[in-house]
Amino acid sequence: MTLALVAGSAHAEPPKPDFKALVTPSVLNDIRGWIDTEIVRLSVSSQNNRLHKLEQAKIDALDKQWRAEREADDKPLIAATLSNPLSNYLIRMQGRSVGLYVEIFVMDQNGLNVGQSSVTSDFWQGDEDKFQKTFDVGSDAVFVDEPEWDEDNKIWRGQVSFTINDENKTNKLGAVTVELNITELQRRTGYGS
Repeated sequence: MTLALVAGSAHAEPPKPDFKALVTPSVLNDIRGWIDTEIVRLSVSSQNNRLHKLEQAKIDALDKQWRAEREADDKPLIAATLSNPLSNYLIRMQGRSVGLYVEIFVMDQNGLNVGQSSVTSDFWQGDEDKFQKTFDVGSDAVFVDEPEWDEDNKIWRGQVSFTINDENKTNKLGAVTVELNITELQRRTGYGS
């Protein structure tokens, strides 16, 4: 009976980490260091200029197209987004993190993806907290979401989002979401061990 309990507990979800405590000023500064760069600002500004303030119907159409392309062989919108210079940069930043960053995506003033390190489930983030609690709040807004257990990879994951500003910090350009491997962050910091 004891053996069965031990074997069964191997699949149990570990205790939920205090993600907000793990997202220290140092962690945020590290992320801001590679987000507050010319390639990010230029990419977001360019898309803001190109798309301006889109009507909701056009945003919904783009989001619908993205979702349909996820299941299709032909993926023009996904391919264009994943192959742009910003996405290439974000893929490199994710790789350089050696497992700390699980996913990264940058949004424009409409909440639409500008660049990303992997294919997201949707193209429009404007209806989600990651955008509404950052860009819609202010230039210094940071949102730390609740951690989620990733059963497939046996890790805790959590998203940190914040507003992206222009070089002078006077105008909001968009927002970024970085999903962290909290289990790896705990290991690196020794927090909670």
